[in-house]
Amino acid sequence: MAGHSHWAGIKHKKGRQDKERSRIFSKLSREITVAAKLGAKDPDTNPRLRSAIQTAKQFNMPKDNISRAIKKSEMNLSNNYENLRYEGFGPFNVAFIIETLTDNKNRSAGGIRAVLQKNGGRLGETGSTSHLFYSCGVIHLKKDTFSDEKILEIAINAGAKDCQSGDKLHEILSEKEDFYKVKNAIEKISGNFIYSGIEWRSHVNLELSKDQQKKIVEIIESLDELDDVQKIFINVNIELDSL
Repeated sequence: MAGHSHWAGIKHKKGRQDKERSRIFSKLSREITVAAKLGAKDPDTNPRLRSAIQTAKQFNMPKDNISRAIKKSEMNLSNNYENLRYEGFGPFNVAFIIETLTDNKNRSAGGIRAVLQKNGGRLGETGSTSHLFYSCGVIHLKKDTFSDEKILEIAINAGAKDCQSGDKLHEILSEKEDFYKVKNAIEKISGNFIYSGIEWRSHVNLELSKDQQKKIVEIIESLDELDDVQKIFINVNIELDSL
């Protein structure tokens, strides 16, 4: 399971998206506002903002909400948000990387620490789990966008390092440093992305029982309820269909 794409999958599988729409929109709005504040207000010239808007559209966020989030970046607000990464362990020695967008790192750390400790885990130091992962760019396109052979050709020409085609989508991986270059090249051919972003992928996934997987999902749900938490990555394959 890795960050946005897999955790979004859990929300869809468990029918949670409608129930949590307000909280999801709040997190998406925060990312859009910060992206617009740090760069241009035009998504065509601001890759981070463009990715944030694409993600918002995936969750059916209304255009008015997106526009308000961009306009909010022009306001003289006292909130200075920063991206912070937290690392720790859950039960069964599962490694966590938790990415936040926060204006209060003490609040973020305290909330994450409380969730992990309550569930038999612990918050670690920077580097305690990240060595178990690698960071890469990830792009998902609908399966019917291109044939397997064509998407492989496009990915190679765009500078991607890997391309895998499954039953429902094409997944293109890039080096973290090349993500926006690869994304921009593919966008010129097709902007029909299901998802795009930078993720942490584990070098080796742990194998857990169904009950153990359910416990990890419960922890992820609790972490995701924290306003500052944006993405969650673990070194376990969660079998969504069997839970």
